[in-house]
Amino acid sequence: MWGSTSLRQVKNKGIFKPRFVAIQRHRERLVSTKHSPSIRKMDMETVNNVMCQLTDREGTALEAPLYLPQDAGPQQLQQIVNELLRNEEKLPYSFYISDEELLVPLETYLQKNKVSVEKVLSIVYQPQAVFRIRPVNRCSATIAGHKEPVLSVAFSPDGRHLASGSGDISVRLWDLNTQTPLFTCRGHKNWVLCIAWSPDGKHLVSGSKAGELQCWDPQTGKPSGSPLVGHKQWITAISWEPVHLNAPCRRFVSASEDQDARIWDVSLRKCVICLTGHKDGITCVKWGGDGVIYTGSKDRTIKVWETSQGKLIRELKGHGNRVNSMTLSTDYVLRTGAFDHTGKIYSSPEEMKKVALERYNKMKGNGPERLVSGSDDFTLFLWEPAVSEHHKTHMTGHQKLVNHVYFSPDGQWVASASFDGSVKLWNGVTGKFVAAFRGHVDYVYQISWSADSRLLLSGSKDSTLKVWDIRTRKLKQDLPGHADEVYAIDWSPDGEKVASGGKDGVLKLWMG
Repeated sequence: MWGSTSLRQVKNKGIFKPRFVAIQRHRERLVSTKHSPSIRKMDMETVNNVMCQLTDREGTALEAPLYLPQDAGPQQLQQIVNELLRNEEKLPYSFYISDEELLVPLETYLQKNKVSVEKVLSIVYQPQAVFRIRPVNRCSATIAGHKEPVLSVAFSPDGRHLASGSGDISVRLWDLNTQTPLFTCRGHKNWVLCIAWSPDGKHLVSGSKAGELQCWDPQTGKPSGSPLVGHKQWITAISWEPVHLNAPCRRFVSASEDQDARIWDVSLRKCVICLTGHKDGITCVKWGGDGVIYTGSKDRTIKVWETSQGKLIRELKGHGNRVNSMTLSTDYVLRTGAFDHTGKIYSSPEEMKKVALERYNKMKGNGPERLVSGSDDFTLFLWEPAVSEHHKTHMTGHQKLVNHVYFSPDGQWVASASFDGSVKLWNGVTGKFVAAFRGHVDYVYQISWSADSRLLLSGSKDSTLKVWDIRTRKLKQDLPGHADEVYAIDWSPDGEKVASGGKDGVLKLWMG
């Protein structure tokens, strides 16, 4: 029925109509038009129509509820959404009912899940990535170089460069074409605990156990000036100011066990603002797309700061133990700035800023930026800090501490990694539990998403990496190979490669 019928024809023939149009008139109109007998017969039977409400992930209705034939499936819904949104270029969408992806005709779903057709069926439409990432399934290189455990790995925003930090007090940059060491960056006096690329790809900053920070030029591997000192204890996290707010990138914020966060200017080579107020060490920090900074601490609170003077805006309370990790719904676009899967290179910071702002606004949509925190109290909280200092959802289910939380690039999902050996998947808008991925036999330290939000990677104390399929909610690939605990993983923003490092001191590259 759908093959030769365009959506506009279907609409004109009255196969779906707003809620308040009488079904009888709807049927009469169908009979009076020149339908094929099969269509007319199907639509004469009201049991074969179901009232559907299409909404975006924030719950905003696309139009009034529509009558849809029960043999309509994802392909037909895709046509309808493109038509109603007046998309000139037809975009791919996926559809969800109660967080379960619709992959079959409505009739099959309704029967399987025993859903009443008397109620309005809510269907969430979600834009899909126009590109598809291949699942990584093999180790393409095992690169020795670090002499101690690899504690952090990070791809550049364009996915073309890779950096790692190690207990051997060095930062290394790797040549991804030849899969060999490129530069060894020396200057730290203690373990390199964290590294962060600026979203324009021009700078790499590393923080050490001694409390100093060092900025590096990724093109040469040389330090950009002397170390930045000020913190009195080790650096726990680093986050850059988004490029859509300031280009070229100049400012970043560092968090420390000394209870302070500091904003640094790489051009001035100094700390410009010190954020003071936490009563215990700061464990994580995020520079949000709206221009505010979030700091999570062992004192159980998350503080929100404005960045012109460093004033405290609000405090988010609720966790019963230390906050270990935070993630923003916009994390992926904040990390990648203007870079996307097309690999476009930009001629000026202004152009980069403009494109990054467009990407950020598109990703954020009409809703506020969302924040999820994970804690030693075994739970997560979903917040909308721009709206309220009270949490939106308390997310429970883990049996041990939550070590890492991460929003999917499209903002639809949140994943959490726990010392209970599981990875859990949650709805990124409502905070509702969706699925548990079990397979690791020890602590899960870190997780990372594929750029198309279809796959999730986890690294564990059990020495393996695992790739999980979000649609099927099952293990897609088991990746053994490390000789010991896997501390750090990253999936390149372009989706081509995965990097992992751990206690065995080797860096592994994985490909599809």
